[in-house]
Amino acid sequence: MTPAARAQAAIECLDAVIAAANTGGAAADTIVQRYFSTRRYAGSKDRRAVRDLVFDVIRSMGSPPQSGRAALIGHARALAPDLLELFSGTADTAGHAPLALVVGEPEATPSLAPGWQLDQLRQRFGAATPKAVRALLGRAPLDLRANILCSNRDELLIEMPDLAPTQWAPDGLRAPAGLNIETLPAYHAGKIEVQDEGSQLAALAVGALPGEVVIDLCAGAGGKTLALAAAMGDQGTLIATDTDRGRLSALPQRLARAGVTIATTRLLNPRREWEAVSDLAGAADRVLIDAPCSGTGTWRRNPEARWRLTQDRLAKLTAEQDRLLQLGAQLVRPGGTLTYVVCSLLPIEAEARMAAFLARSPAFVADPFSIPTETSPVTSTTLSPGAQGCDGFFIARLKRVC
Repeated sequence: MTPAARAQAAIECLDAVIAAANTGGAAADTIVQRYFSTRRYAGSKDRRAVRDLVFDVIRSMGSPPQSGRAALIGHARALAPDLLELFSGTADTAGHAPLALVVGEPEATPSLAPGWQLDQLRQRFGAATPKAVRALLGRAPLDLRANILCSNRDELLIEMPDLAPTQWAPDGLRAPAGLNIETLPAYHAGKIEVQDEGSQLAALAVGALPGEVVIDLCAGAGGKTLALAAAMGDQGTLIATDTDRGRLSALPQRLARAGVTIATTRLLNPRREWEAVSDLAGAADRVLIDAPCSGTGTWRRNPEARWRLTQDRLAKLTAEQDRLLQLGAQLVRPGGTLTYVVCSLLPIEAEARMAAFLARSPAFVADPFSIPTETSPVTSTTLSPGAQGCDGFFIARLKRVC
């Protein structure tokens, strides 16, 4: 592909990403992958170049652009002027180069995020908000977790010298850019799992111990479930639940590869979850709620999430977070703990939800926990790319006292 053809491909991918953001469709990475699945003529360098350009443009556009063309023009004018020379196509070369620029045609304006989202983030970062948001929009590293059920970090660093230890998570490893983990023997042997360092720290904050009854209420594909199983030494009872059949169905294979025997899965019916977990009422030593959220902490991986988030959607998310906290609270035994996690840095999804829960739940109190990023025990903490170098998270732990 010529540079102009790559630019045209980026525009077409961006059009699809914008449409998906408006309709709740696939993520940008998936869209780019699908685009090239029907264009076998494109080589690996072409695919990588187009993908990089698409994500560079998405990162530069805080608000949803009118079109992929408008987004690329606005990005080029502000940040990459050389790209403007690629707008050289004619009716005869349609599809092989962006059509020549027209005076006065729409172009998007680069920004960090919609103004109302920045207002929310200022409550977290104050004057440091622009710097913090730029860190949120950087490129994410590939982090791995050493599976201590069958290996440890020191052994893996010897086995794979290209890896490096992460700064905070005791079992974390950081891989070099471009590593294909599925080609590694250690992956197929269950010695490593892909997991961001922040996610590892969130699982660590649960404090799960061998022999306990632990429920991962919003398990998804099970990254934290696997980390919990390792912390428990594969001893006790671990139940992973979710309403997403597709994501949860991937977990048994991951559990088997990691050598986990204590975990079982339960598929829940949305808004009728209690029917599937009522037998566990008051039985759990630990409950983890990794609640659905705005995903502001994962903008490095999904920068188009800024385009998907509206104030109405945020209100629905906070209502769902409150509902899940009430559900999870019913599963905790007296003396047990409830850990609340969101990959969001918006206070309305974090401290505000904890305050609201405690105000209506006198049986629970804030519970101190230790985490490597803090010098002393805390009852809640935030992680961010700018401060800890990992995805953004809010983590809080509560104890049922009666």
